[in-house]
Amino acid sequence: MRWIMLLIIIVPAVEIAVLFSVGNAIGIIPTFLLILATGVFGAYLAKSQGLQAIKNVQNQMGIQLPKSEIILDGVCILIGGVLLLTPGFLTDLTGFLLLIPQTRNRFKPLIYAWFRKRMGKGNLIIYR
Repeated sequence: MRWIMLLIIIVPAVEIAVLFSVGNAIGIIPTFLLILATGVFGAYLAKSQGLQAIKNVQNQMGIQLPKSEIILDGVCILIGGVLLLTPGFLTDLTGFLLLIPQTRNRFKPLIYAWFRKRMGKGNLIIYR
């Protein structure tokens, strides 16, 4: 809970500082258009990756393989899409990294370890 409160305060402050710096460097209108372009492209990428994840789930329904990879892909796509909806360059960069399959694979072990740690402590309960 402490980390969430810290992120709610720090991330917007850093994003504002980066937006001001980029705005001073390239101008207000190009900065606005860049934010708009990353949002539109991010929404397209999130949609296409989300549909691909749904297709993967449908294809693997009959196969008795561990579904953790597919679930982690879905979690990464969800988090990446939410980050892309947040205005700012750092959140957009993180969102893109979570949506691109090659870079998403770097984040999945971290997210998996976080889930395992939470479940081990009893802080995360998954209902079926």
